[in-house]
Amino acid sequence: MSQQSIFFILLLCLLLALGSTSAESISKGTSITRPNCQSKCGNLTVPYPFGIGLGTGCSLGSWFDVNCNTSFTPPRPFIGTGNLEILDISANTLKIKNWVASRCYNQFGNITQDNKVSVDLATTPFTFSDINKFSVLGCDEFALIAGSEGRNFTSGCVSVCSSNRDLIDGDCSGIGCCQTAIPKGLKRFNTNLGTLYSHLNIWSFAPCGYAFLGDPDSFRFSVSDLNDTAFQNRTIENVPVVLDWVIGTQNCSEAQGSSDFACLQNSYCVDSDTGLGGYRCSCSEGYEGNPYLSLGCIDINECETNPCDENGICTNIQGSYTCSCANGYWGDGRKDGRGCITKNHQFPLIKFALGMSFGLLALVIAVTWLYFGIKKRKLINLREKFFRQNGGLLLKQQLSSHDGSVKSTRIFTAEELEKATNHYADDRILGRGGYGTVYKGILLDPHQIVAIKKSRIMDQCQIEQFINEVIILTQVNHRNIVKLLGCCLETEVPLLVYEYVSNGTLFNHIHNNGGISWFSWDNRLRIATEAAGALAYLHSAAAKPIIHRDVKSPNVLLDEYYNAKISDFGASRLVPIDQTQVTTLVQGTLGYLDPEYFQTSQLTEKSDVYSFGVVLAELMTARKPLSNTKTSKEKSLATFFVVSMKENCLFQILDPRVLKEGSLEQLQAVGELVKRCLKLHGEERPTMKEVVTELESLRKFTKHPWVQQQVQEEAVGLMSEESSDLYTVTIDPQFSTGEYSGQHNSGTTPLIYGGHGPR
Repeated sequence: MSQQSIFFILLLCLLLALGSTSAESISKGTSITRPNCQSKCGNLTVPYPFGIGLGTGCSLGSWFDVNCNTSFTPPRPFIGTGNLEILDISANTLKIKNWVASRCYNQFGNITQDNKVSVDLATTPFTFSDINKFSVLGCDEFALIAGSEGRNFTSGCVSVCSSNRDLIDGDCSGIGCCQTAIPKGLKRFNTNLGTLYSHLNIWSFAPCGYAFLGDPDSFRFSVSDLNDTAFQNRTIENVPVVLDWVIGTQNCSEAQGSSDFACLQNSYCVDSDTGLGGYRCSCSEGYEGNPYLSLGCIDINECETNPCDENGICTNIQGSYTCSCANGYWGDGRKDGRGCITKNHQFPLIKFALGMSFGLLALVIAVTWLYFGIKKRKLINLREKFFRQNGGLLLKQQLSSHDGSVKSTRIFTAEELEKATNHYADDRILGRGGYGTVYKGILLDPHQIVAIKKSRIMDQCQIEQFINEVIILTQVNHRNIVKLLGCCLETEVPLLVYEYVSNGTLFNHIHNNGGISWFSWDNRLRIATEAAGALAYLHSAAAKPIIHRDVKSPNVLLDEYYNAKISDFGASRLVPIDQTQVTTLVQGTLGYLDPEYFQTSQLTEKSDVYSFGVVLAELMTARKPLSNTKTSKEKSLATFFVVSMKENCLFQILDPRVLKEGSLEQLQAVGELVKRCLKLHGEERPTMKEVVTELESLRKFTKHPWVQQQVQEEAVGLMSEESSDLYTVTIDPQFSTGEYSGQHNSGTTPLIYGGHGPR
């Protein structure tokens, strides 16, 4: 061989070696940051689209800038210019340091410390993950969490105990510790702590109450927490808050056509599941790395894990691999396939082919018979499973216990309701409530528009609430109560089918529709009378008295003729005729909840009267039942209304249209009725029958024209001469929207708002 040939062979081997080295370096991984950008801040590795430095171009945008504060040792990373410290960054979440709201008391019941928490992520690409839970610690605490950006949300938790012997380590069911879930898409929340008895009876072992949002997997309740002065700091350090992050506000189909689409080679786009838009990127199957960087997703060398048969040859290709058999073997070469079989030159091909053909035919027949048999048995078992899971046995027991007084309802099939809702499309959603989602459905036989309530997957308690609603509504027959048409128990979650009520909730008409022409004082009074009549029917005319237990304006629907319809009986209770009160676990909505029922857990029909009084006050004032205003007396509409009546200031708080259209005597009489409904002691409140009678008489209330004219002229004269007397109460914009007061961050940096010291 010539020297020139030897030189070319050596050169070719060198080039092959260099190519192999380059491919190996790519397969081992690639950079997680942009070129010339810092990858670590202290102990945290910061992958792109996040980047270390403010305005350095190392991140996808300003909200992904990480401020590495070197004044700490080791340095600490923060989001942008704010004070949210980052603890961990993953492919779809961010973990940040926590904040704890607290309130402490001395032995005399005086507040010695009061820290509130408010966090605002409104202008950021971050939302609070529904992995987090709202936790309340203490033995005399109730706390409220209210969200108003991304997802409107209000919830609360009550934690009580009378002795530290009642507490159990790790148990967070309401005795010393209480937890509640939050929805997806929450961007801003406020936390407020309150107390029932100022810690007077439990101060010795629980002087403080705490409330925080955080990852429940990182927190375990301990009895010693209630008397641990370092609990707040330990929680901040050890229980992170989990944030979901996305790119932009467009979904994948919208973003893919734009020039700044973030998903690069060998990756695919995933829509955000928060309902607020945005997307994330992920490497395609067979690739790994960073999908936001050019050549960030690199091919995985599957051959390193030996996926082929021992006699097979693995060949790595982009995004996958192939297997082939070595010489002397045949087959697909895969471990999970036929593998590699030794070749036999005297193999009886014809016999084998005939045997395989007959064997295959017999196998197809057997498999087909077995498939349909198993499928039929699975379908029967699945329907039986869902029937039991959705409370079918309990429903049968309840129906039989009513001695035939409950009329049978129509039983719908799952396929029938799926067609009616266009496979439960998002554009068919009418609303979401505490027990599930309501869809608009169009039945084909007969052609009818209905509302279909799809409950969530429930525990045993929720199943009882579902069955309770079925039993209650099958007994009810009243023009102002939403009618139950039937139910379906064949699906994984139970379904209820109601008559369709087309004009939304009374709450929306009071607070969101502005000055609509039909919503006059006469119509408000008519709606109140119809709702009161429906409640009076439930209390006294039904087969067994029924206490609604969640009377509020969102549960009063309006049909096409604006007639009132009482709905949502998920929390209702049947009361035996020989009993006047029932002891229950407290349920209801803050702002409407009867304080006597809240304190004693003794449920009576007068609890509905109190809640109806709040709804009637809403109709008169157009104010929300709970607000966080500058003056404490205006936080609760019920308290504010009663105080205004006592101070003879009723006409100052009324909705201007109500004041204009109603006669002064009529408005004063309705105000007195509201005042009686809101009495703290239930025995002092009127019955719903008495409320209906009084409202009907007030609707017919008239005067001689000259007397009415004189009264109106005197009122106009009074308003012109002393206008400051009638309109001295200015309506705070935050009071109107029901949001909690506090500082507001108008910039682009999320901040933690809090206060210290007693109020």
